[in-house]
Amino acid sequence: MGNAVRLAPKISKTVIGKLSLGARILQNGGVENVYRQIFRVGEREKLLKACQCYLSTTAGPIAGLLFISTEKIAFCSERSLAFTTPGGSIRTPYKVLIPLTKISRADPSENANRPTQKYIHIVTVDNFEFWFMGFVNYQKSFKYLQKVISQS
Repeated sequence: MGNAVRLAPKISKTVIGKLSLGARILQNGGVENVYRQIFRVGEREKLLKACQCYLSTTAGPIAGLLFISTEKIAFCSERSLAFTTPGGSIRTPYKVLIPLTKISRADPSENANRPTQKYIHIVTVDNFEFWFMGFVNYQKSFKYLQKVISQS
């Protein structure tokens, strides 16, 4: 019973986030249209896969979609986040875009204290690191990402 009480707020936040993202996908005619609206997409670029996951940041994990295309991987948060600017505060989705040609490698990883908590660790050619976690199907997502990176 204690776990249910502790998890309830997290579950409701996740559902609200998924509903807002789901509504945006429905309103805009599908995942590919949302991807094209959020990120600059080349004429020959094709969206291959979109995976729900979390991006690990110093402020904590951010829920969103990881888009895998023929040109890049891109992450967009499910909900807008507040950022402080010199002119005030703005709300915008948290986005990450990494061209496939800039990815050095993708490695599987897991939390030493919780082996069921698995990550995909992406390292760029200029040594930036990104940690993605919470995939619905971790193995399938990792294999797909590795395949796309190896073909670039």
